[in-house]
Amino acid sequence: MAGSSDTDPSTNASANTASLGLGASNIDTEIGKIIVDMGLATRTEIEFCREQQKQSSDPNQRSLAELLIENSFITTNQAKRIRAATEDRGKNSQLPGYQLLGRLGKGAMATVYKARQMSLDRVVAIKVLPRKLSENPEFVDRFYREGKAAARLSHNNIVQAIDVGCAPDGYHFFVMEYIEGKTLYDIMQEGHTFSEAEALDIGIQMADALAHAHKRQLIHRDVKPKNIILTPGGVAKLTDLGLARATDDKLAAEMEVGKAYGTPYYISPEQIRGELDIDFRADIYSLGATIYHLVTGRPPFEGETPAAVMHKHLKQALTPADHVNTALTAGIGEVIDVAMAKKREERYQSTEDMLEDLRALRAGNPPVHARKNVDLDALEKVEESAQAVEMPPIIIEESEPQERPAPIHYHGGSISRDEPAIIMREPKVVAMLAVLAVSLLVNIVLIYVLLTLDN
Repeated sequence: MAGSSDTDPSTNASANTASLGLGASNIDTEIGKIIVDMGLATRTEIEFCREQQKQSSDPNQRSLAELLIENSFITTNQAKRIRAATEDRGKNSQLPGYQLLGRLGKGAMATVYKARQMSLDRVVAIKVLPRKLSENPEFVDRFYREGKAAARLSHNNIVQAIDVGCAPDGYHFFVMEYIEGKTLYDIMQEGHTFSEAEALDIGIQMADALAHAHKRQLIHRDVKPKNIILTPGGVAKLTDLGLARATDDKLAAEMEVGKAYGTPYYISPEQIRGELDIDFRADIYSLGATIYHLVTGRPPFEGETPAAVMHKHLKQALTPADHVNTALTAGIGEVIDVAMAKKREERYQSTEDMLEDLRALRAGNPPVHARKNVDLDALEKVEESAQAVEMPPIIIEESEPQERPAPIHYHGGSISRDEPAIIMREPKVVAMLAVLAVSLLVNIVLIYVLLTLDN
């Protein structure tokens, strides 16, 4: 059989399908539903293969999955996904009221499924905590805090929470709004480079969403491209409140002191230090880092290890975004610089201020609040020292217009002998000499005043 499978595509497909556990005819109906739900094949293609099943001399030996592969309607890899989805649907009894349609993604903390809420006949996303983490009280508590945090928010740019609970068999689940789209991270991985306008549109939506959360005393603490979904219509949705924390939750804050919660590429310095009083300015920093990544194509700081990256957040000066991508305006560079100031006292002091600057940039105007953060202390000291010495104003009168001299001639890179006299008649040279004379006079006056004061 192994030898023939190398030359006979149908035999090879049959063997692969059998190894995936998809050969039993009693699950063909379920497989057909999953394939259509996942968009891997059309109903017409499913019916075509079912007709082939009926015409076969022994239908039980030719599964629907086998025929779909043989007819090139699905691939072997897609068949593997179907198997996973079939296993997921076997968990329907574990999540009463929901029909699982397939797996959307899996991370270290949870697995997210696409499902149908039977009572309202709508598609939702369900995050399920793995069994090994369900036995850890800390992870379970964090899981429920995420659901409760999301429930406090109602904003068009934040994924809506629907339900949170525990299934009869012990699985903890969190039901949320299903969003059709891709994360910003996935879009960048596909090679897309965000323009300044696109990044500003996303930044405006995220700043608005964060302002909504911050008004409700909730900080996200993990704003990053992977946690922002962009719909085909350009709507950005903030998701994953797994690290979100209420600013008034003193107990949680005290338990987390000294621990760095966040993602190294976008984490704020105070989060790295594990400070007690983390506030909304941590989200402002992370949003600035996210916008930086979008417009430059790279994170603000990079390193061989997470520790190296976080050290740079703490110590290394940020290379301005408009220096990395010279097509950017100076305005967006200013906004990012202020948002990512290492000292939070030097960042935007409200999320609304950052939102206002982003909207100003999108309208073609310079930022308002970012430019207020320019340190004017040095200029003020100069003005104060200038006012300390009372001097009469110096007026430089405009000289009379002179006859335009002949142009200077160059010979092999050297200046001709009569050129110095011509240079001395240049209006610019005369003006420069006049300024030098005035400067000399001012210095003499200052020395005289100082000597008089000493006496």
